[in-house]
Amino acid sequence: MRGGRMDGRKRRWRQHKIDRRAELVDGTLAAVRARGSTAGMDEIAAEIGVSKTVLYRYFSDKNDLVRATMQRFIETTLMPRVYNAISLDADEYQLVRSALTEYVGTVDEDPEVYRFIMGNGSADQSSLAEFEKIFAEVVCAIMTDRARERGVRTEGAALTSYVLVGGIQLATHWWTTDKSLPRDTVIDYLTMLSWSAIEGMARTGGSPEVFNAQAHVLPAVESPVER
Repeated sequence: MRGGRMDGRKRRWRQHKIDRRAELVDGTLAAVRARGSTAGMDEIAAEIGVSKTVLYRYFSDKNDLVRATMQRFIETTLMPRVYNAISLDADEYQLVRSALTEYVGTVDEDPEVYRFIMGNGSADQSSLAEFEKIFAEVVCAIMTDRARERGVRTEGAALTSYVLVGGIQLATHWWTTDKSLPRDTVIDYLTMLSWSAIEGMARTGGSPEVFNAQAHVLPAVESPVER
């Protein structure tokens, strides 16, 4: 009986700790949005309305808090928006553009949080890699289904998905610090690059042999373009 009460107490404490960590992470997100990406533990604690000691009771250090904040942001903000875009009942081009619009838009609309989780030198690369893996697998599944409908080989779908997702993530990260291009232009370029890759795969039936046998000459520009 005593052991049962002890086990129940441990479960309740474990659940309390999980719930409290989640509350503090949500508070951290709000604090970073209010005080900026350079907010330290003292500022975050003050914004939440707790002491720094409370934060250290639930997080081993700032790295631990940043990791938990990254996971929360990905799970509750970034992933739902991107997945909703990917799940649209639309043609292939529109799916590509919608997904890129949501990804770039989410990062651009929450810049302080993004800089906090990516620019502290403590970003949890395993969490980021897991997000990229999940995202790439979803993209791969969609590409595979659409390719089969068109009779296109699918053995390169996973590789293509990882190239696209990894490149998009890296390019968007660069843009958050450079900002030499407006948001709509970034989306246009990412769409053009991603669509060109997908269209190229479709044009060759997904076959490296067909691609290798083709002539590879850049087309002539029909009219002058702005430089």
